[in-house]
Amino acid sequence: MDNQNNNTWPGPKGMIPVTSGRADDANVHTRQYLDHILVEMRTIDAVMPDLRTEIFGHHFASPLMMPAFSHLNKVMKDGRKPMQEYAEAARQLNLLNFVGMEPDEEYADIAAVGAATVRIIKPFADHDRILEQIEFAEKHGAVAVGIDIDHVPGKDGQYDSPDGFALGPILLDDLRRYVAAAHVPFVAKGVLSVQDALKCQEAGCSAVLVSHHHGRIPFGMPPVAMLPSIKGALKGSGMAVFCDCHIDSGYDAYKALAMGADAVAPGRSILKPLLQEGQDGVVKKITEMHHQLTELMLYTCVKDTRSFDPSVLHVGQI
Repeated sequence: MDNQNNNTWPGPKGMIPVTSGRADDANVHTRQYLDHILVEMRTIDAVMPDLRTEIFGHHFASPLMMPAFSHLNKVMKDGRKPMQEYAEAARQLNLLNFVGMEPDEEYADIAAVGAATVRIIKPFADHDRILEQIEFAEKHGAVAVGIDIDHVPGKDGQYDSPDGFALGPILLDDLRRYVAAAHVPFVAKGVLSVQDALKCQEAGCSAVLVSHHHGRIPFGMPPVAMLPSIKGALKGSGMAVFCDCHIDSGYDAYKALAMGADAVAPGRSILKPLLQEGQDGVVKKITEMHHQLTELMLYTCVKDTRSFDPSVLHVGQI
């Protein structure tokens, strides 16, 4: 399938990435995997569930988080600021907000919205830039910082250079240095193996975000499929395990939470409502996802976000 033919995103062509739909497109496999997870029903003793969630010592309305979008303020030409709009939605809904690659002045404006925010930093070849952005985020009230460990290669097989900034490898000693420099919890985003998860633990990370960064790796494993092994490997570590990629509905969120995620981030599913309707569109989409999540929790006797049971899930058994 050629998704380019169905690109209905607002904004300039090429600004909002679409995927190929070919066999090497990790998004195809992620969507198919999620759709082949079926749920058994357990309604006796089910009560209205409590979605409230604690992350990094902060209390939030639910385990849904805003994704680490980047560059969206370049999309609109009418003065709108989508990065601030989805931060406003996070603040209104009391959800944890993530922000991706943005220059310091843009990050400061987003942080000024007042949502609890995590700044995710690219693995710049210039390590001082990483340390400076960690410090800047902390000065602007970030509740956590982190790094995209999966954004190293580009499509040319070389180190990538988004916006002209050279990226480089992430060595374990580098990761230790970044974690030590941070005075807030540190998140490794883009973990897709037990090996990397354990290295993140060794480096002192407070959380991992299980992700393939919307299909950066060809033929990538579905993040939700990796959750049980990563969660098991980190058992007893005190680390939080987050997940993203094709969390398109509250039902998808339920499946990821039942597979071991402590919190999940929708991504492209809120992008269209964000760009078309701004803050209100995001609030509508997240509210719909909350309804779906609560519905499935009621059908499976899950009373709160600490009570998910993976045994209700059946993967590819039909």
